[in-house]
Amino acid sequence: MQQHFSLADCDVVGFDLDHTLCRSPLPQSARLIYDSFAQYLVTEKGYDEDLLILAPDSLGFCCKGLVLDIEEGNFLKLAEDGTVLRASHGTKSMTFEEILENYGRREWKHFNTVSGMVSRTAKYYLYDNYFDLPGALLCARVVDSLDQHDGQKKYDFWKDMVAAIQHNYKISAFKEDCGMYFPEVKNHPDKYLQRCPESVKKWLKQLKNAGKILLLITSSHSDYCRLLCEHVLGNDFEEYFDILITNALKPGFFSHTPNQRPFRTLENDEEKEALLSLDKPGWYSQGNAIQLYDLLKKMTGKLDPKVVYFGDSMHSDIFPARHYSNWETVFILEELLGDKGIVPAKAESEPLEKKGKYEGDQLKVPYFVSKQWGSFFMDRLPGLENAEETLVHTWSCKCISTYSTIAIPSLEAIADLPLDYRFTRFSSNSSATAGYYPSPPRALLPNEDSVTMK
Repeated sequence: MQQHFSLADCDVVGFDLDHTLCRSPLPQSARLIYDSFAQYLVTEKGYDEDLLILAPDSLGFCCKGLVLDIEEGNFLKLAEDGTVLRASHGTKSMTFEEILENYGRREWKHFNTVSGMVSRTAKYYLYDNYFDLPGALLCARVVDSLDQHDGQKKYDFWKDMVAAIQHNYKISAFKEDCGMYFPEVKNHPDKYLQRCPESVKKWLKQLKNAGKILLLITSSHSDYCRLLCEHVLGNDFEEYFDILITNALKPGFFSHTPNQRPFRTLENDEEKEALLSLDKPGWYSQGNAIQLYDLLKKMTGKLDPKVVYFGDSMHSDIFPARHYSNWETVFILEELLGDKGIVPAKAESEPLEKKGKYEGDQLKVPYFVSKQWGSFFMDRLPGLENAEETLVHTWSCKCISTYSTIAIPSLEAIADLPLDYRFTRFSSNSSATAGYYPSPPRALLPNEDSVTMK
């Protein structure tokens, strides 16, 4: 494997949409996602109305990389070897003694499954992107509520949570104005969607002018995708891409065969007949990476065109694109902003009167280091029987260096670089910080005392 990675060497550049090309102001979007699920649980499933009230700092509970142990109602932060670093029952942090009693100092029982596939099952759920994350807080509060009223030991709320997600995000929800999420984004796009910086739009055109094939692959349905793209890129958004794939149902897009998941044509946002093969560029629905790659071979005239894919979800984007398709992967990791306390450029340049418009009761931005969960990248493992504590990498951090080519805080961070800029890859040496651009998180730097661990 070469030590460096350059976009100039790639034939095809693919993008996810949410939190990659289309960024959202996190406090506002997190609140909306939380409310849309909570509203359903309370009105349709009879859960406690207190779930609808959210304290301003409560979103600080949300931390990417948490795993929900569904039957136990526990949230876990895992070390790279699968041991439990921190845990909470509902929203209440467990003590070191409680963690030892419940989980011991050994690999968590489902770690083999979750780490092999970066997966989710009926027994656990991995929270790894901002679209899902507010659901973690809601589930934790549901556990608190059930404990208070029923004194439960095993929990069966997950089926209701899945119903809430499906109600808000099902394919027809946008068209039918169903649920709370889509109607709200439709009515107030400026509140929930950030326009793409000019530097990024210019960079996309530069990639295309350099002969790159540009892909958009999103699990969002075509009608919602159109709303997002028109708002963030403009009415001419289709000109940026050679191939648009909506309702891609990732990670299945990468792991399924053409028979399991054929491409479908679209007509007025309705999915039409299944295609036996993909013959030309255009806008499609569902599909699979195998037939897409066959088309890319035709379009480039190469037997082995080199593809890079940008995305923000380890589960849906980065792991499957690398594992099943062997694509290069660029991980969009907003935690690289929070770790440094950098204010995103957009927020700095906004006039004050606009800044204050939607802030309300100042919900905390989730990508700053969580007081409850500590650093996304590292944590301290208390020593047993008076032994000294040790610093260990989190499992999330290990996944980044294993499955990403490089990790960046946003597309904006690289948009002004020349296309032949040479990034150092994660796999280029044994350094845990090699692939982070523009700089590694503070938590991974040696002798860094200022990292919030406690």
